[in-house]
Amino acid sequence: MKISAKMVKICIVLLILLGGVGTYYYLQRGEVSTDNATIEGRTVVLSPKVQGYVKALYMTDNQLVKAGDVLLEIDPTDYIIKRDRAKAALAAAQAAANASRSQLATTSVSAPSSIEGAQAQVASAQAAWDKAYSDRGRMEALFNSGACSRQQLDAAVETEKAARSALDKAQADLRSASTAPNVIDAAKQTSEQLQAQVKQAEVDLAQAESDLANTKIIAPIDGRITKRSVELGNYVQAGQQLSSLVGTELWVVANYKETQLEHMVPGQKVEIRIDAFPNVKLTGTVDSLQAGTGAHFSLFPAENATGNFVKIVQRVPVKITFDNPPDEALHLGPGMSVIPTVHTEGAGPEHG
Repeated sequence: MKISAKMVKICIVLLILLGGVGTYYYLQRGEVSTDNATIEGRTVVLSPKVQGYVKALYMTDNQLVKAGDVLLEIDPTDYIIKRDRAKAALAAAQAAANASRSQLATTSVSAPSSIEGAQAQVASAQAAWDKAYSDRGRMEALFNSGACSRQQLDAAVETEKAARSALDKAQADLRSASTAPNVIDAAKQTSEQLQAQVKQAEVDLAQAESDLANTKIIAPIDGRITKRSVELGNYVQAGQQLSSLVGTELWVVANYKETQLEHMVPGQKVEIRIDAFPNVKLTGTVDSLQAGTGAHFSLFPAENATGNFVKIVQRVPVKITFDNPPDEALHLGPGMSVIPTVHTEGAGPEHG
């Protein structure tokens, strides 16, 4: 049986195709790739904590800044006045509190002493009255027997009345001095009230100093300025979005099909190609796999509990970190498309 030349050629072509397919499968058997992937990064919204006119502007579009750089300054005049007023209020409150403490210390010593002095005065006045009362009684007896004159009797009566008045006054002073505990408590309450006013003044000063410090917007991280929407002289409100700061720390989020995850584990090496720079090849590492599909965490997750269910292969976000920070000259940023290829064989931990 003869085989024509045409059949031989067809067989050779088929063998070449089968060999090529086999070779491609062999070379690519440990690689999992997707074009549903983008670069992600940390983005900080720059907003003021206080309101006012923009006095100085130190940022421009796409400017590279460092953490701690002053990006914008709001006119601090009003906040300096508030700070100085709070300082004066604190000084006044501290002076009043110091005076009240001194008054409390004086009252705590003098009030108990006044009780002892009043008790001594009552005892002295009581002894003087007792003597005058006895003298009056003797003079009345002598007057009745004619042994003394009316003048002597009247003098004894006046002396007794004066002694009685002195005793009444001493007893009244003692009753007044007996309120010393109440006086001390009142002085203590006044001192505590003024101390509370000092604390309030300290809080007001701290708030004023914080507001003054917040007139300067400081870069919280290294990154690039994007979407700047403020100009010199604008009046800005607290919380108003003025710009965004895209951090220099970047990574890739690749949405792999769930059927591609069988052999994918953290630690595996990744080859990353960027659509904007097709000749650039970067390397990375699988960092982690999201615990759930992207559709499940979407704003309107699919409701599959219906009679018209159609099974769709879901995608799971996989975080991939760069082995080395990308060159700044590439100007990479969040949202840019990439094609990551995960090498699932010969790298990373064992897949159980």
